[in-house]
Amino acid sequence: MKSIIKNSLLIFLLAVSYISFSQDKSMSEIEDMKYMVEEEKMARDVYEYLGDKWNLRVFNNIKQSEQRHMEMMQNLLEVNKIDYTISKEKGVFFNKELQKIYDALITRGSTSVLEAIEVGKLIEKKDIEDLEGAIRNSQDDFAKQVYSYLLKGSQNHLRAFNRQLSRY
Repeated sequence: MKSIIKNSLLIFLLAVSYISFSQDKSMSEIEDMKYMVEEEKMARDVYEYLGDKWNLRVFNNIKQSEQRHMEMMQNLLEVNKIDYTISKEKGVFFNKELQKIYDALITRGSTSVLEAIEVGKLIEKKDIEDLEGAIRNSQDDFAKQVYSYLLKGSQNHLRAFNRQLSRY
């Protein structure tokens, strides 16, 4: 009976230390999570703007997917008890780099349908690069799963923009 209690206590302590350890994130991992949630919002906002401007189905479809990606990243932040709120305003970002990117992409994508599709490709290529970096930086298996799911989505989006471009 003592060994059962002792083993149970040991398992409990290991579980508690694993949970505590798994919640300890490096600053780099935390910054990646915060950046990715805003990057997903940036993609969604650009696609919404360009979808409204050019009335292309590809933007409207992918915009919905980006919304889900954004929600997944917000969930990942919540699970890790990382307090971060994104702006509820369309086209407004706390990350200054993403604000500049958004502004430049909206301007470029407004010039023609072809440029709008190229903007979509640029967003997805950047997203792929950033997600691959986040996967490399993370020690958290759950975060890696989320990033990997988003990565597959971005690869699908890139293919969709390439298909759309081939029609012109």
